[in-house]
Amino acid sequence: MMFEPIPYSFYKAGTAYFWVHFGLIILGFLISLATVIGQWANPAPYGKHQNSNAYWGPMIPQRLGHMISDAVPGVLLFSLVYFLYSSEENERNILNYVFFAMFLCHTVHRGIIHPLVMRYKNPKVALGIVLGGGIPNILYHWLNANHIAIAGYYSTYYYDPRFILGVLLYLAGFIINRWADWKLRSLRHTKGHSTKQFIEVEGSKGYYIPYGGLFEFVSCPNYFGELVQWIGWTLATWSLAGFVWTCFSCATFFARSRHNHQWYKDQFQDYPQNRKVLIPFLY
Repeated sequence: MMFEPIPYSFYKAGTAYFWVHFGLIILGFLISLATVIGQWANPAPYGKHQNSNAYWGPMIPQRLGHMISDAVPGVLLFSLVYFLYSSEENERNILNYVFFAMFLCHTVHRGIIHPLVMRYKNPKVALGIVLGGGIPNILYHWLNANHIAIAGYYSTYYYDPRFILGVLLYLAGFIINRWADWKLRSLRHTKGHSTKQFIEVEGSKGYYIPYGGLFEFVSCPNYFGELVQWIGWTLATWSLAGFVWTCFSCATFFARSRHNHQWYKDQFQDYPQNRKVLIPFLY
Protein backbone atom coordinates (compact mmCIF):
# COMPACT_ATOMS: atom_id res chain seq x y z
CA MET A 1 0.00 0.00 0.00
CA MET A 2 1.49 3.32 -1.10
CA PHE A 3 1.64 6.09 1.51
CA GLU A 4 -0.39 9.12 0.46
CA PRO A 5 0.80 12.39 2.06
CA ILE A 6 -2.72 13.81 1.61
CA PRO A 7 -5.10 10.81 1.76
CA TYR A 8 -8.17 12.60 0.39
CA SER A 9 -9.42 14.94 -2.31
CA PHE A 10 -10.53 18.41 -1.24
CA TYR A 11 -11.55 21.78 -2.66
CA LYS A 12 -9.86 22.78 -5.89
CA ALA A 13 -7.20 25.40 -5.25
CA GLY A 14 -8.31 28.93 -6.07
CA THR A 15 -12.05 28.41 -5.63
CA ALA A 16 -14.06 30.58 -3.25
CA TYR A 17 -14.68 27.58 -0.96
CA PHE A 18 -10.93 26.92 -0.87
CA TRP A 19 -10.04 30.47 0.18
CA VAL A 20 -12.81 30.65 2.77
CA HIS A 21 -11.68 27.40 4.39
CA PHE A 22 -7.97 28.13 4.50
CA GLY A 23 -8.45 31.79 5.33
CA LEU A 24 -10.36 30.72 8.42
CA ILE A 25 -7.58 28.22 9.21
CA ILE A 26 -5.14 31.15 9.37
CA LEU A 27 -7.57 33.08 11.57
CA GLY A 28 -7.79 30.03 13.84
CA PHE A 29 -4.03 29.96 14.31
CA LEU A 30 -4.00 33.66 15.20
CA ILE A 31 -6.77 33.17 17.77
CA SER A 32 -4.84 30.25 19.28
CA LEU A 33 -1.77 32.45 19.66
CA ALA A 34 -3.78 35.27 21.24
CA THR A 35 -5.47 32.78 23.56
CA VAL A 36 -2.28 31.29 24.97
CA ILE A 37 -0.77 34.75 25.49
CA GLY A 38 -3.88 36.13 27.17
CA GLN A 39 -4.79 33.14 29.31
CA TRP A 40 -1.22 32.41 30.37
CA ALA A 41 -1.18 35.75 32.15
CA ASN A 42 -4.75 35.73 33.43
CA PRO A 43 -7.06 32.70 33.76
CA ALA A 44 -10.44 32.72 32.06
CA PRO A 45 -12.83 34.05 34.75
CA TYR A 46 -15.03 31.04 35.46
CA GLY A 47 -15.03 28.15 37.92
CA LYS A 48 -12.22 28.40 40.46
CA HIS A 49 -11.09 31.67 38.92
CA GLN A 50 -14.44 33.43 38.75
CA ASN A 51 -14.11 37.08 39.76
CA SER A 52 -17.22 38.53 41.36
CA ASN A 53 -15.81 42.07 40.99
CA ALA A 54 -15.73 41.93 37.19
CA TYR A 55 -18.89 42.51 35.15
CA TRP A 56 -19.31 40.18 32.19
CA GLY A 57 -22.94 40.90 31.44
CA PRO A 58 -26.23 39.56 32.79
CA MET A 59 -26.24 36.27 34.67
CA ILE A 60 -27.92 33.21 33.16
CA PRO A 61 -28.32 29.64 34.44
CA GLN A 62 -25.01 27.77 34.33
CA ARG A 63 -26.53 24.73 32.62
CA LEU A 64 -28.06 26.90 29.90
CA GLY A 65 -24.81 28.79 29.42
CA HIS A 66 -22.86 25.56 29.05
CA MET A 67 -25.29 24.33 26.40
CA ILE A 68 -25.13 27.62 24.50
CA SER A 69 -21.32 27.65 24.38
CA ASP A 70 -20.86 23.94 23.58
CA ALA A 71 -24.03 22.35 22.19
CA VAL A 72 -25.07 25.12 19.81
CA PRO A 73 -21.75 25.23 17.89
CA GLY A 74 -20.72 21.62 18.56
CA VAL A 75 -23.97 19.81 17.79
CA LEU A 76 -26.34 22.12 15.92
CA LEU A 77 -23.90 24.18 13.84
CA PHE A 78 -21.59 21.22 13.26
CA SER A 79 -24.47 19.13 11.88
CA LEU A 80 -25.81 21.93 9.68
CA VAL A 81 -22.39 22.61 8.17
CA TYR A 82 -21.74 18.91 7.64
CA PHE A 83 -25.00 18.22 5.83
CA LEU A 84 -25.74 21.53 4.12
CA TYR A 85 -22.63 23.61 3.38
CA SER A 86 -21.15 22.95 -0.07
CA SER A 87 -22.78 19.51 -0.06
CA GLU A 88 -22.49 19.29 -3.84
CA GLU A 89 -18.69 19.19 -3.67
CA ASN A 90 -18.30 15.57 -2.57
CA GLU A 91 -20.12 12.28 -2.25
CA ARG A 92 -19.48 11.18 1.31
CA ASN A 93 -18.34 7.67 2.12
CA ILE A 94 -18.46 5.75 5.38
CA LEU A 95 -15.30 7.41 6.72
CA ASN A 96 -16.94 10.83 6.57
CA TYR A 97 -19.79 9.53 8.70
CA VAL A 98 -17.37 7.83 11.11
CA PHE A 99 -15.67 11.17 11.71
CA PHE A 100 -19.04 12.87 12.08
CA ALA A 101 -20.11 10.33 14.73
CA MET A 102 -16.76 10.63 16.56
CA PHE A 103 -17.03 14.38 16.86
CA LEU A 104 -20.65 14.29 17.98
CA CYS A 105 -19.84 11.71 20.65
CA HIS A 106 -17.78 14.41 22.30
CA THR A 107 -19.98 17.44 21.71
CA VAL A 108 -23.27 15.75 22.65
CA HIS A 109 -21.73 14.69 25.93
CA ARG A 110 -19.92 17.98 26.51
CA GLY A 111 -22.76 20.25 25.45
CA ILE A 112 -25.89 18.34 26.54
CA ILE A 113 -25.27 15.41 28.90
CA HIS A 114 -22.52 17.03 30.98
CA PRO A 115 -24.49 20.23 31.76
CA LEU A 116 -27.52 18.17 32.77
CA VAL A 117 -25.66 15.92 35.24
CA MET A 118 -22.88 18.22 36.51
CA ARG A 119 -23.14 19.58 40.06
CA TYR A 120 -22.17 23.20 39.52
CA LYS A 121 -20.74 25.16 42.44
CA ASN A 122 -22.25 28.37 41.03
CA PRO A 123 -25.76 28.11 39.56
CA LYS A 124 -25.29 31.24 37.42
CA VAL A 125 -22.72 32.36 34.88
CA ALA A 126 -22.24 35.69 33.09
CA LEU A 127 -23.44 35.82 29.50
CA GLY A 128 -20.16 37.42 28.40
CA ILE A 129 -18.20 34.41 29.65
CA VAL A 130 -20.56 32.08 27.77
CA LEU A 131 -20.09 34.02 24.54
CA GLY A 132 -16.34 34.22 25.08
CA GLY A 133 -16.20 30.44 25.09
CA GLY A 134 -18.83 29.87 22.42
CA ILE A 135 -17.62 32.22 19.66
CA PRO A 136 -14.24 30.48 19.13
CA ASN A 137 -16.10 27.15 19.12
CA ILE A 138 -18.19 28.40 16.19
CA LEU A 139 -15.05 28.95 14.11
CA TYR A 140 -13.26 25.71 14.96
CA HIS A 141 -16.32 23.48 14.78
CA TRP A 142 -17.28 25.03 11.45
CA LEU A 143 -13.82 24.24 10.08
CA ASN A 144 -13.86 20.63 11.24
CA ALA A 145 -17.40 19.99 10.02
CA ASN A 146 -16.48 21.54 6.68
CA HIS A 147 -13.39 19.37 6.35
CA ILE A 148 -14.96 16.01 7.16
CA ALA A 149 -17.96 16.81 4.95
CA ILE A 150 -15.86 17.66 1.91
CA ALA A 151 -12.76 15.48 2.16
CA GLY A 152 -13.02 12.48 -0.16
CA TYR A 153 -10.92 9.94 1.73
CA TYR A 154 -9.31 7.25 -0.39
CA SER A 155 -10.65 3.72 -0.03
CA THR A 156 -7.33 2.47 1.40
CA TYR A 157 -7.44 4.94 4.29
CA TYR A 158 -9.33 2.44 6.46
CA TYR A 159 -6.03 0.58 6.87
CA ASP A 160 -3.80 3.63 7.18
CA PRO A 161 -1.78 3.80 10.45
CA ARG A 162 -2.80 7.46 10.83
CA PHE A 163 -6.46 6.54 10.91
CA ILE A 164 -6.07 3.50 13.17
CA LEU A 165 -3.77 5.18 15.70
CA GLY A 166 -5.80 8.39 15.60
CA VAL A 167 -9.05 6.59 16.40
CA LEU A 168 -7.40 4.67 19.25
CA LEU A 169 -5.99 7.88 20.74
CA TYR A 170 -9.37 9.57 20.37
CA LEU A 171 -11.13 6.74 22.22
CA ALA A 172 -8.46 6.65 24.96
CA GLY A 173 -8.70 10.42 25.46
CA PHE A 174 -12.49 10.28 25.47
CA ILE A 175 -12.48 7.66 28.23
CA ILE A 176 -9.91 9.56 30.32
CA ASN A 177 -11.86 12.79 29.95
CA ARG A 178 -15.19 11.18 30.90
CA TRP A 179 -13.63 9.43 33.90
CA ALA A 180 -11.98 12.62 35.16
CA ASP A 181 -15.20 14.61 34.76
CA TRP A 182 -17.07 11.95 36.74
CA LYS A 183 -14.42 12.10 39.45
CA LEU A 184 -14.67 15.89 39.69
CA ARG A 185 -18.46 15.68 39.74
CA SER A 186 -18.19 13.24 42.65
CA LEU A 187 -16.30 15.88 44.63
CA ARG A 188 -19.49 17.90 44.93
CA HIS A 189 -21.20 14.86 46.50
CA THR A 190 -18.70 14.68 49.35
CA LYS A 191 -19.40 18.12 50.77
CA GLY A 192 -19.09 18.16 54.54
CA HIS A 193 -16.86 15.12 54.98
CA SER A 194 -13.55 13.64 53.91
CA THR A 195 -12.68 10.29 52.36
CA LYS A 196 -9.54 8.63 51.09
CA GLN A 197 -10.31 9.95 47.63
CA PHE A 198 -11.41 13.50 48.43
CA ILE A 199 -9.91 15.59 51.20
CA GLU A 200 -11.46 18.85 52.35
CA VAL A 201 -9.56 21.36 54.43
CA GLU A 202 -10.63 24.53 56.16
CA GLY A 203 -10.77 27.49 53.79
CA SER A 204 -11.11 25.37 50.67
CA LYS A 205 -14.25 27.26 49.56
CA GLY A 206 -16.08 24.03 48.77
CA TYR A 207 -13.29 22.51 46.67
CA TYR A 208 -11.43 19.31 47.46
CA ILE A 209 -8.21 17.50 46.65
CA PRO A 210 -9.02 14.62 44.28
CA TYR A 211 -7.08 11.37 44.55
CA GLY A 212 -6.92 8.18 42.51
CA GLY A 213 -6.10 7.25 38.93
CA LEU A 214 -4.47 9.98 36.88
CA PHE A 215 -5.11 12.48 39.66
CA GLU A 216 -2.10 10.91 41.36
CA PHE A 217 0.05 12.20 38.49
CA VAL A 218 -1.48 15.47 37.26
CA SER A 219 -3.80 18.15 38.56
CA CYS A 220 -5.99 18.23 35.45
CA PRO A 221 -6.45 14.77 33.90
CA ASN A 222 -9.72 15.97 32.37
CA TYR A 223 -7.77 18.39 30.18
CA PHE A 224 -5.09 15.79 29.53
CA GLY A 225 -7.71 13.33 28.29
CA GLU A 226 -9.30 15.86 25.99
CA LEU A 227 -5.88 16.87 24.67
CA VAL A 228 -5.13 13.23 23.80
CA GLN A 229 -8.55 13.05 22.19
CA TRP A 230 -7.93 15.99 19.86
CA ILE A 231 -4.43 14.82 18.98
CA GLY A 232 -6.07 11.57 17.91
CA TRP A 233 -8.68 13.50 15.93
CA THR A 234 -5.99 15.48 14.11
CA LEU A 235 -4.08 12.32 13.29
CA ALA A 236 -7.14 10.38 12.14
CA THR A 237 -8.53 13.17 9.94
CA TRP A 238 -5.03 14.29 8.87
CA SER A 239 -6.35 17.80 8.48
CA LEU A 240 -5.33 21.39 9.11
CA ALA A 241 -8.81 21.93 10.55
CA GLY A 242 -8.11 19.29 13.19
CA PHE A 243 -4.62 20.65 13.79
CA VAL A 244 -5.72 24.25 14.35
CA TRP A 245 -8.46 23.05 16.72
CA THR A 246 -5.86 21.06 18.66
CA CYS A 247 -3.61 24.14 18.78
CA PHE A 248 -6.47 26.17 20.26
CA SER A 249 -7.21 23.37 22.74
CA CYS A 250 -3.53 23.30 23.75
CA ALA A 251 -3.58 27.08 24.22
CA THR A 252 -6.55 26.71 26.56
CA PHE A 253 -5.54 23.51 28.38
CA PHE A 254 -1.91 24.40 29.13
CA ALA A 255 -2.80 27.84 30.48
CA ARG A 256 -5.89 26.68 32.37
CA SER A 257 -4.10 23.70 33.90
CA ARG A 258 -1.22 25.90 35.02
CA HIS A 259 -3.59 28.25 36.84
CA ASN A 260 -5.60 25.37 38.33
CA HIS A 261 -2.43 23.67 39.56
CA GLN A 262 -1.22 26.83 41.24
CA TRP A 263 -4.67 27.43 42.73
CA TYR A 264 -4.64 23.98 44.34
CA LYS A 265 -1.16 24.58 45.75
CA ASP A 266 -2.19 27.96 47.16
CA GLN A 267 -5.45 26.62 48.54
CA PHE A 268 -4.23 23.38 50.14
CA GLN A 269 -1.04 23.34 52.17
CA ASP A 270 -0.83 19.54 51.91
CA TYR A 271 -1.37 19.41 48.15
CA PRO A 272 0.83 16.62 46.69
CA GLN A 273 4.08 18.22 45.58
CA ASN A 274 4.94 15.48 43.09
CA ARG A 275 1.90 16.09 40.90
CA LYS A 276 2.53 17.58 37.50
CA VAL A 277 0.26 20.15 35.88
CA LEU A 278 -1.13 18.46 32.77
CA ILE A 279 1.10 15.76 31.24
CA PRO A 280 2.18 12.87 33.52
CA PHE A 281 5.90 12.97 34.40
CA LEU A 282 6.60 15.87 32.03
CA TYR A 283 4.60 19.04 32.77
